[in-house]
Amino acid sequence: MIRKWLQPISRERRNEVLDELSQASSPGFDYFLLVMLSCSIATFGLITDSPAVIIGAMLVAPLMSPILGLSLASVLAEERLFERAVLALIEGILLALALSALWGWLARLLPFDLLVTLPSEVLARTHPTPFDLGIALAGGAAASYALAQPRLSAALPGVAIATALMPPLCTVGIGIATGRWEAALGAALLFVTNLAAISFAGILVFVALGFRPRRREQRWHRLPFSLMVSAVLVLVVTVPLVLLTLRLVEQSRFTRQVHDTVAAGVAALPEAQLLEVQVEQADRVLRLSVTILT
Repeated sequence: MIRKWLQPISRERRNEVLDELSQASSPGFDYFLLVMLSCSIATFGLITDSPAVIIGAMLVAPLMSPILGLSLASVLAEERLFERAVLALIEGILLALALSALWGWLARLLPFDLLVTLPSEVLARTHPTPFDLGIALAGGAAASYALAQPRLSAALPGVAIATALMPPLCTVGIGIATGRWEAALGAALLFVTNLAAISFAGILVFVALGFRPRRREQRWHRLPFSLMVSAVLVLVVTVPLVLLTLRLVEQSRFTRQVHDTVAAGVAALPEAQLLEVQVEQADRVLRLSVTILT
């Protein structure tokens, strides 16, 4: 059924995709400029807690090209493309981390009380879940398929927004600048999740579209060995995601129990209305900040 609907593309189109990704994955001036601009926009959006600005940074998406180049190079066993894609990805990540940390450090020096507490847009990227893995898998598949089909190129901006790469990376930089190491580690896990899932989904789609290694010894039952390696990496990333999700579920359940207990106590008071309950737990001590309208 899948073969019936998903037809392999022509040899000419496969060569065009290879040339296109080879150029887009090369670390050059244009690539680094886009990384700097996208990183700056995303970092400013995170600092000012502006979703619209962050979406603008997602549209640039300079890191998507080397990731898809890595997927294609893994399928075709193109060592030169693989090396260039890995080099572009590592240099882009280091540049984005350094620049976002610099902007975060400068923001703390300004007299505007920025980053005294982490904005909600920053916190939203510090607790990845298996749903983020599913989003990245679907987004990576959509991006690679749209890239291989020129008539679907209009879908790429939407894919870039769905599979956000730069905002989690900039969140890591902000966490480093503010000394919030737990937030930085959570955002780093989200970025690695997106990276692994997009690469794995890209390999799947490229194989389905007819891309194959040129040498038979680099295949296993007509599938490239890179597909197996990527699948193992995705499974490895899934483990901490599941554990983190279970921890968040347990925290949410405990917070709900605390809220219900406080609400029951406030209900016994005459003409009292519960407005807000803030829960903080540290060193086995539970601190509550309860706002009541009377």
